[in-house]
Amino acid sequence: MLNETVINRTRLTTGLVLFFYVLGHLLDHATGVISVGAMQAWLHYMIVIWSNPVGDTVLYGALLIHIALALRSLWRRRSLRTPAMEAAQLGLGFLIPVFLAQHIAGTRLALGLYDASIDYNAELLRLYVLSPVHGLEQVALLIIAWTHACIGLNYTLQLRSWYPRTKWLLFAAALWVPSLALIGFFEGGRAVAALAQDPAWISGVAFKRPLPPDGPAHLDALRDLMLAIVFGLLLAVLAGRFLRERLQFRKGAVTLTYPHGRKIRVLAGTSVLEASRFAHIPHASICGGHGRCSTCRIRVMGDAAAIPEPEDAELRVLRSIGAPPNVRLACQLRPTGDVEVTPLLPADVTARDGVGKRMDMQGSELEIAILFCDIRAFTKLAEPMLPYDVVFLLNRYFAEMGRAVEEAGGRVDKFIGDGVMALFGVDRGAVEGCRAGLAAARAMSERLDHLNALLSQDLKEPIRIGIGLHVGRAIVGEMGYGKTVTVTAIGDAVNTASRLETETKQFGVELVVSEAVARLAGIDLGAFPLHEIEIRGRSERLAVRCVLKAKDLPSAPTAASEPIQSPPALAIQPA
Repeated sequence: MLNETVINRTRLTTGLVLFFYVLGHLLDHATGVISVGAMQAWLHYMIVIWSNPVGDTVLYGALLIHIALALRSLWRRRSLRTPAMEAAQLGLGFLIPVFLAQHIAGTRLALGLYDASIDYNAELLRLYVLSPVHGLEQVALLIIAWTHACIGLNYTLQLRSWYPRTKWLLFAAALWVPSLALIGFFEGGRAVAALAQDPAWISGVAFKRPLPPDGPAHLDALRDLMLAIVFGLLLAVLAGRFLRERLQFRKGAVTLTYPHGRKIRVLAGTSVLEASRFAHIPHASICGGHGRCSTCRIRVMGDAAAIPEPEDAELRVLRSIGAPPNVRLACQLRPTGDVEVTPLLPADVTARDGVGKRMDMQGSELEIAILFCDIRAFTKLAEPMLPYDVVFLLNRYFAEMGRAVEEAGGRVDKFIGDGVMALFGVDRGAVEGCRAGLAAARAMSERLDHLNALLSQDLKEPIRIGIGLHVGRAIVGEMGYGKTVTVTAIGDAVNTASRLETETKQFGVELVVSEAVARLAGIDLGAFPLHEIEIRGRSERLAVRCVLKAKDLPSAPTAASEPIQSPPALAIQPA
């Protein structure tokens, strides 16, 4: 079986070869805005690049391979129902040979078989003045090929991180290139049409080496042969698909069960994505079903014998997102028996939800450190200030606290009023998370002193904060709606950290940290008072250390220190 990674790369490579060939032709036509002479000069460079043994091999090899891969893709499809953009790309792709056969016969074969050569004056005379229908055919060929290529490039490039920032510029270029080509073609045609008013000029425009008398008929026959081969292959694939479906129906179908109990009967070997499209079930697929973006991923349950093992290309994408064994790509999975499938992403996802977004960010239970920080008596502090000054103060405060968290290796979860919530150890584990959380608390205290010094002339009294830090198991994932989606955490450990921040008021200290954090981090906090406090929602009392100033915390040990056993996991309770 052909490796799908190789197939996808070959499709992209051959497509790029044809894309640059079409781009060269469009730019050649665009120079008609300057003059017919400029078009002839550009054509000279096109001939140097493409009209030689190497150029011919690369160009026609890419064309034949690309057509073969298109026929293969059509054969592999179990359903011709597809999104409008994919359908447009496929339809335009099979239209290209219809117009291309005439172009190849009239130029490449004429040059190769009869050593004929036509300059741009003669070509524009033929296409614009003598046979405008053929001229329109060639214009249609370039536009169809260009549109087909741009759709394919869009599917490929939208998975790149830089694409959202530049897509409108590229879209403008995709419109301007053919527009300038059309303007150039018609301007050059008008110039030649004006010259053609002089019969003497027409008589001087001819083949440098004209075709023999039977040449045109021979070239037309070769054009018809090319069209017959292409359409014959296309009809053979369609007929083969029809026969395959009749044979497979006799062998029986498989049932796919979707959420809410909906069941679909499809032929064995149909991909889950094709089944969704056949049944008009919305299903995400940013890359067009080529197994590159992961947005079509599903959770699948059923007999293991009915779920084929993933091929290398699919396995590579699944590993990149940290998918568990029961998660597959809908565009690649072709069940051979009855299975249950659940799409994991909404149908309207964007490219940013594709490759690189790990499954654990879709929801997983992790042991992490959680920090809450809040300004003490903020209402009293802000009461005499103008609204502008309050916003300025909070932004300066958030900037200092946010930098302290990020430089320690944590991530700011959210700003809540005048408070901060931060997570540590999401990517590196609880031990590193506890050390980073303590380092962040110490840095926040130091940065607060610096901020108070800077604002001493503007504040009647310095800003004071309370910090709560705890470690435990929490449900971590992307939560929210629309543009407000962020990675956050919920669970008992989060609630406990928030209540430790509140306890700083009762103890009159800057930091209340659970003993579990100190134990995991390997930091001796014996110099700070130990208390056992009751936490609402917990049956057991919690041991905590109260630190008057967080900047007095000792430094964490290095990563080479002896590992410390993790405390027992906390039970997750609703937030």
